[in-house]
Amino acid sequence: MTTTPSRPLQPGDDAPSFVLPAVNREGTVGLENYRGKSPVLVGLFRGLHCPFCRRQVAQLGLACEKLAAEGVETLAIVNTQEERARQYFQYRPTRVLLAADPDVRTHRAFGLPKLGIVPDDTSPSELQWPERTTMAIVLATRVNPRGVLPEPMNVFAGNDFLNKQDGFQLTEVDKQVYAAHPTQSTGFFLIDRDATIRWSHVEALNRPDDLLNFPSDDEILGAARALAR
Repeated sequence: MTTTPSRPLQPGDDAPSFVLPAVNREGTVGLENYRGKSPVLVGLFRGLHCPFCRRQVAQLGLACEKLAAEGVETLAIVNTQEERARQYFQYRPTRVLLAADPDVRTHRAFGLPKLGIVPDDTSPSELQWPERTTMAIVLATRVNPRGVLPEPMNVFAGNDFLNKQDGFQLTEVDKQVYAAHPTQSTGFFLIDRDATIRWSHVEALNRPDDLLNFPSDDEILGAARALAR
């Protein structure tokens, strides 16, 4: 794994090498599985404590067949321990290939930021999203991605609502992952067969209103088709 870049990797950058335990097949999976063979869409998610990520992984399980028709493989990397991921996805299987990264090493290698929370009384001139923001700003931001909530809510209220709706109980592993990586952002990277990034989408990179804003199937498929051209 490479060192953490100072910014999220962008189209034209080399994708970092990684090897992670696979969740829904035996062995490991990494960039070398695709290099010289096929393009791959890599989606990097928070842990299972995030209901929005759980839904997006399920959605990616449907989109991966459309991507396969365009010659693009798909890999979803979830920030949790391998055994916890196996336990969860045994009962909620998905078609997308899954890998477990409990330490967000891959997220860091792709340069995905974490929100840097500073005291609420920090001067506005010293704030810079997402490296330096306040909890007050995060709590004031209302989200309702794809209308999954009854009304726009702050991120934490939305998490609680969907977890209750799903009947999802956090395990000790989920709580540990959340405590270690509570503000990890997500990202998607379309990588060609030469291991060069050709398209990317990073959550809330420029403003808090884009929290939990995942790319649509049409956006992802559009990038895959552009790559084929």
